[in-house]
Amino acid sequence: MRLMFSVLAAALAAAAAVAQSPAPVELKVGDRAPAFSLQGTDGKVHALSDYAGKRAVVVAWFPAAFTSGCTIECKSLAEHGDLIRKYDVQYFMASVDSAEKNAEFAKATSVMLNGQQVMKAEADFPLLSDSTKAVAAAYGVLNARGVANRWTFYIGKDGRILAIDKAVKPATSAEDLAAKLGELGVAKAPTD
Repeated sequence: MRLMFSVLAAALAAAAAVAQSPAPVELKVGDRAPAFSLQGTDGKVHALSDYAGKRAVVVAWFPAAFTSGCTIECKSLAEHGDLIRKYDVQYFMASVDSAEKNAEFAKATSVMLNGQQVMKAEADFPLLSDSTKAVAAAYGVLNARGVANRWTFYIGKDGRILAIDKAVKPATSAEDLAAKLGELGVAKAPTD
């Protein structure tokens, strides 16, 4: 009988904890993008506020460094970043990996998957680390496995979300990102 009450008490406590935990965030186009201040692989801390009123921002969340899809996505952005840099935008990849792991991933000069070399160039853009998972939770990308969903957020100079891509194709990530920037009317980068 005492065991039954203990089990019932534990079940009630668990149900109460679930009821009190915040509902998952569901950001929409037009919402103010959650603020962030995250360590980048370039040695700098990047904050959304750094770009307010100056440039659009793209944050491409990815599940984990050195995994197949993430490596392919990073390769696309590294090899075809010139397409993105035609726009007045700061772009990042971001994950809940540690800053050290992301730095190692960003500097990878040769990554092998299934016996094939799939990444030859270093990432020439910052990868952001959210090891506390607080920013990932604020963006609603944190999934049940404790990693980020592969979603890309397009944020205007005014700090509002312009678009959210929840169907990112890693192999054409750069091309798709550049096309979306054009569709959204993001200004072209100033020329010297």
